[in-house]
Amino acid sequence: MDLHMNGRTALVTGAGRGIGLSVVRSLAAEGVRVVGAARRPTPELRATGATAVAVDLADPEGAGHLVREAVAELGGIDILVNNVGGGDGGLTGGFLDTTEAQWAEVVGLNFFAAVRVTREALPALLESRGAIVNVSSTGARVPHGGPIAYTTAKAALTAFGKALADEFGPRGVRVNTVSPGPVRTAMWEGEGGHGAELAASMGISHADLVAGLPAAMGMVIDRLVEPDEVASLATYLVSPLAAATTGTDHLIDGGAVKTA
Repeated sequence: MDLHMNGRTALVTGAGRGIGLSVVRSLAAEGVRVVGAARRPTPELRATGATAVAVDLADPEGAGHLVREAVAELGGIDILVNNVGGGDGGLTGGFLDTTEAQWAEVVGLNFFAAVRVTREALPALLESRGAIVNVSSTGARVPHGGPIAYTTAKAALTAFGKALADEFGPRGVRVNTVSPGPVRTAMWEGEGGHGAELAASMGISHADLVAGLPAAMGMVIDRLVEPDEVASLATYLVSPLAAATTGTDHLIDGGAVKTA
């Protein structure tokens, strides 16, 4: 399907791997010129043809640097995908096990990074009457479905997107949210990721945890969500074909969340 995006420009954060890398590939396939931001740009990101920018968005100064680089490279920004997130390492305990430093790291990366990048990018997006997609999580709706600091930060991100849509919709900027369930990324499948740590804390093998995850999360499909599936949804939402869609939160979770 032609999404009528050829020649548009996009900034994607957390673009080195996983969902972010898939979003870059999906946008590039539609003829979009992309700047992909990553703490450590990967060969896979560079192979997409996107302009890779190395930046640590946990640093409050990183957002301004990134957006200046993107505007200089692209001449403007039509699309922003706030995908950067994570910081879930070591968060297998509960509320009383989560330290102040862990709260600051996780909320900073999963919420404040999007706040800062959006604030810096909004002048360009207002000029282009552009579109934003924030990548949240089903954990925002089902807070017990992940580490408390992570799901709390994602809930804030989802609310942030709705507030932005209401404020800036009349000025031509659309804002939507994509909320995946468990996705086949390093967070669950990587040897040092949250899935491996959770398996160890439960006394089961990492392979068994991943295999049982769809059922444990209440998914009605027998597999994890693919990054490309999330990317396809995000790409549609920033396209002109979704011109009347704003302020929405789209689940892509294999039927895990049962409420509206």
